[in-house]
Amino acid sequence: MTLIRNKPLVLALLLVFAIMSYLTIGGQSIGVCYGENGDNLPSPSDVINLYRSNGIGSMRIYDPNPDTLQALRGSGIELILDVPNPHLESLAADASAAATWVQDNVVNYASDVSFRYIAVGNEVLPTSDSTAQYVNYVLPAMKNIQSAITSAGLQDQIKVSTATYSRVVSNSYPPSRGSFDDGVSSFINPIISFLVENDSPLLANIYPYFSYTGDKQNIQLPYALFTAQGVQVQDESLQYQNLFDALLDALYAALEKAGGANLRIIVSESGWPSEGDPDATVDNAKTYYTNLINHVKEGSTPRRPGQAIETYLFAMFDENQKGGLETEKHFGLFTPTQESKYQISFS
Repeated sequence: MTLIRNKPLVLALLLVFAIMSYLTIGGQSIGVCYGENGDNLPSPSDVINLYRSNGIGSMRIYDPNPDTLQALRGSGIELILDVPNPHLESLAADASAAATWVQDNVVNYASDVSFRYIAVGNEVLPTSDSTAQYVNYVLPAMKNIQSAITSAGLQDQIKVSTATYSRVVSNSYPPSRGSFDDGVSSFINPIISFLVENDSPLLANIYPYFSYTGDKQNIQLPYALFTAQGVQVQDESLQYQNLFDALLDALYAALEKAGGANLRIIVSESGWPSEGDPDATVDNAKTYYTNLINHVKEGSTPRRPGQAIETYLFAMFDENQKGGLETEKHFGLFTPTQESKYQISFS
C-alpha cells in the first residue's frame, strides 16, 4: 500500500536505476595500465590522484606493490592485479603459497580496493623464447589462486584469468580463420576450459602497432590507426574498417573453435609508442589512442555486435627503465612529470 501511495517516487527510482544500468552497459569505462619500470615516476598516491582527475576508472598493475594497493584504498578505481611470471612456479607448486599470496595482496585490501581480475601470468606462450619457461605453471597457478579466492568468498567479485596476446592465434587473416595451432592448443585449451568453468573472461593484449610494423607490405597505416575510409577487409558477411577489430575477432574465432564460444575477451593492453621508430610519432600515437577510446566507448567488433569492449590503454607513463626496443620506453599517455602528452579525454 505504501508503494502505491508513493507511486511517483517508485517510478523516479526505477528511472534512476534504468539510467544507471544504461551507463554501466553502454558507457564502457576506459582503463590504463600503470607500469613502474622507471626511476623518475610519481609516487603511487600522486598516480591515483592523476587517474581520478582524468576520469580514468580502471587500472592494471603488474605486481602487488603495497604502496600502490594502499593508495588505491577508497579510490573506487577498478583493478587488474597481475601475478608476475617469475612467481608462477611457486604458486603452481604450493596451494598454501597461493593462499598466502591472495591473503597478503588481495584479502587484506578487498574491503576498500575494487579488485576486478587477477591476471596469472602475462604473455606466456610455448612459442615465445622469453616466456616458454613458464608454460607449465600458468594453469596450476590459476587453479590455486582460484581456490584461494573462493575460500575467501570473493569468487563472484574477482575473476581469475591470464593475459595472452595476438601471437597466440595463427591463420588470423581473414579474422574468421583464426585458430590455435598444435604448438599452442595443448597450452591454451585447458586454460579455456578453466575460464568457461569459472565464468571468467580471457585477458588479451591487442597491438595493431606491432602487427602493422611487422607486415607493412600487407597492412596499411590508416587501417591500424582507425582512419581508413570504408571497408578494408570483407570476411564472409563481416566487414572490417580497422585492424584492432580484426585482431580481436581473430581471437574470438579461435576461441569458438576451441570450446570457448561464450568467453568474453578483456583487452588488457593496447597502445602506440611516440618515439623509437619512424611510425612511432606523437601524431600517430595521439590518433591511435583518441580513435581507440572513441571506438570502445561507442562500438563493438563485427563478430560480437552489441558487446562492449572493455579496454586498458598501455600505458600511463613513459618508462625509462623498460628493456627491449627503444619504443618500449615511449608508450606513456603522460610524462613522468604528470603532463599529458596528447590532451585526450578518457571519460
